[in-house]
Amino acid sequence: MEYRDWEILKVLYSQKNISKAARLLFITQPALTNRIKNLQEELGVKIITRESRGVHFTPQGEYLVHCADGIIAQFNNIKEHIRNMNNDAGNEITGTLKLGVSKFFANYELPHILKVFKDQYPHVEFKVITGWSKDVTQYIHNKDVHIGFIRGDYSGRGLKKHLLFEESISIMSKGAIDIADLPNLPRIDYSGDYLLNTLIDNWWAENYTQPPLISIEVDQVDTCKEMVINGLGYGIMSNRMLKDIEELEKYDLTDQNEKPLKRRTWMYYHKESMEGNVVKTFVNFIETLELGKHIEK
Repeated sequence: MEYRDWEILKVLYSQKNISKAARLLFITQPALTNRIKNLQEELGVKIITRESRGVHFTPQGEYLVHCADGIIAQFNNIKEHIRNMNNDAGNEITGTLKLGVSKFFANYELPHILKVFKDQYPHVEFKVITGWSKDVTQYIHNKDVHIGFIRGDYSGRGLKKHLLFEESISIMSKGAIDIADLPNLPRIDYSGDYLLNTLIDNWWAENYTQPPLISIEVDQVDTCKEMVINGLGYGIMSNRMLKDIEELEKYDLTDQNEKPLKRRTWMYYHKESMEGNVVKTFVNFIETLELGKHIEK
């Protein structure tokens, strides 16, 4: 067995799904399936069985997964120690960082962050996995990534975290509207993050007895914004979407005490990950950035 095989088993066990595991491993589904087949032939045992609900591990497969954590940890410690020896000798920071990033953060913040960081540390490489914040939270908990960038206050038990910025949640429309009449106005709705949807739904329930009048449903917040810009209805989204848009009216959501509703974006990582120079350097770099200064208008 090769080192990669142990990593494959660990990720596949955590996901119980071939397609999701392949995505996390940055390989194709056929390549992953073929590797498992070859591994079973090499060991002479059945490791997994594929069922309608996903992948099931045999007792032999369970045992291999149990061994994988220790083998991977030992290999990574050796690799990191060697790199740290080079770094301590005055060489450039080198290595590969695995980042789990919410879709919104990946589109609007991450490219600039990586550009500035790569200018300072050109020998650091990145593998980036995007998804909903709840999925990214699971990636970091499972140690499938070194660092996670997550929107919303998801559970970070056992993790170190750093607040990057806060955003207001706002109603946006092409022209002025009467907030009291909101249930009768056409709304553009989109598939948002679970916690954001809950925040908006709770605010609505506290202020109206009628359900919203959903005139158009879309799957992306960017599409919703464009629909609003074209006067097809109002939308409810984070203030970040309003950056550099002057032609729209904005109404911030507030709680019962008239305090603005906020959505936070966090950086999560494991404390022990800071023993590696690459992770430590990147975390320290992020903590010095002022990501939130351009968010609020």
